[in-house]
Amino acid sequence: MTDIATLRRILAENRTIAVVGLSPKWHRPSYFAGKYLLDHGYRVIPVNPGHEEILGQRSYPSLRDIPEPVDVVDIFRKSEDVPPIVDDAIAIGARVVWMQIGVIHEAAAERARAAGLEVVMDRCMKIEYARLFGGLNFAGVNTGVVTAKRSRYIPH
Repeated sequence: MTDIATLRRILAENRTIAVVGLSPKWHRPSYFAGKYLLDHGYRVIPVNPGHEEILGQRSYPSLRDIPEPVDVVDIFRKSEDVPPIVDDAIAIGARVVWMQIGVIHEAAAERARAAGLEVVMDRCMKIEYARLFGGLNFAGVNTGVVTAKRSRYIPH
């Protein structure tokens, strides 16, 4: 489990994020998270081999094709797809591997830590940013973990 101080530091110190699996479809969680991070001052680099541009940013087929330094590799892929992505994150010199809600791969996480990377698993960067820096109340995501829906029941 990553503590609040560590999450806050990671989000504050790392400004360039490669989002692996960023979708161009507005209704997908990766699109919503990527747009939110862009709107909050992060440099978002889409990694999706099927598209040349997403959210107005040039998209790359893989992490190794990105021509600039990357701080965080944010993974929106199935857990079984994580090991080669972590290998690429190590190869490009990323500082952090962040696996989204529901994405967990302990062996890949250990390999990343052994290479000196920080690892966050089973958390959403957008939700954590909103929770730690404000704004969750008006920008929630219905993930089942956090909800922005108000209860119809008012206790007396």
